[in-house]
Amino acid sequence: MNGQHANRMQLALQEAEKAGQKGEIPIGALLVDAGGNVLSAAHNQTITLADPTAHAEILALRAAARAVGNYRLLNTTLYVTIEPCIMCMGAIIHARVATLVFGAPDPKWGGAGSLYDLAADNRLNHRTRIVAGICEPACRALLQAFFRAKRKSAEGVLRA
Repeated sequence: MNGQHANRMQLALQEAEKAGQKGEIPIGALLVDAGGNVLSAAHNQTITLADPTAHAEILALRAAARAVGNYRLLNTTLYVTIEPCIMCMGAIIHARVATLVFGAPDPKWGGAGSLYDLAADNRLNHRTRIVAGICEPACRALLQAFFRAKRKSAEGVLRA
């Protein structure tokens, strides 16, 4: 199963790279149905769309819901390169996504175990299964390289 998760995470990483090429935080997402068919793929576009909710996860959920004609995305698996924030975890739970697979944890914003653990909240009526750490080194490296380049660019501006 982890091999299958790793293959799908590679597709999410390709989406994340698209975001980074646009100057967006490089996070990618992929949603598949129970048969393994890709329903949607997306990457962060908060800057491009001037939309604070245009996270990769939200865009993937929206596209998949339109594709299947239902906001409930039952028996689906969402692959994300970084642990979703609390906004995205709320949407994942509302959409009834069965399984969330993510790469790197996010200790500052994570809503799937790092900062908050919404999926484990017994007060909610849906439980999303969490699989963490798939392709974690590659997911982390992509983010670190992006922010390293951003800091270097900012230092160059300050020196000029």
